[in-house]
Amino acid sequence: MSDGDDIFEGGDAPEADASPKKKGGNLGNLLPTILKFVAIGLGALIFIVTVSIITYNIMNKGGKSQTVTADPSSPYIGKRPEYSYYTLIGSVTTRTKDVVSSSVTVDMIVGYDLNDQAASAELISRQYELRDFVRRYFTGKYAVDLVPEREEELKKEIIEQLNTRFLDTARARIILFNKLDVMQVY
Repeated sequence: MSDGDDIFEGGDAPEADASPKKKGGNLGNLLPTILKFVAIGLGALIFIVTVSIITYNIMNKGGKSQTVTADPSSPYIGKRPEYSYYTLIGSVTTRTKDVVSSSVTVDMIVGYDLNDQAASAELISRQYELRDFVRRYFTGKYAVDLVPEREEELKKEIIEQLNTRFLDTARARIILFNKLDVMQVY
């Protein structure tokens, strides 16, 4: 054996025709490109969210609530709804629930949807029942419940009772008092 023969003993001699093998194949070259685009996407997302939050805080003045008082003469204020009114209940006088009872005189008007003929017909047909309802309602109240400061609560309660317990198809939308006098009887 010669010295040149020792080098090729392992049988691992490269062939002259073969090209060198690539390391990692196609997936190895594609993985860094995918990771680069994912990193760019995440960076862009973080940037967009940060800019959005900063812009929102600037527009919202640091989270302070903004209260705008509307000018009633402004053209952007909605038009108040128009109602038809049932006025035939008349004046009803009764006594309160107090131990030393007070006399209550009520002249109540019921507002309902404009041009609602079914509501008009129902209210007219129940005129006497409405008078009785008003009498019973105010008979069940104490004089302290009938003070002017609680008038809005009274109106809401009357509307609720009329709509849920008394009227079938008609819907009371507003209650007005022509007269609501409470006088203590001695």
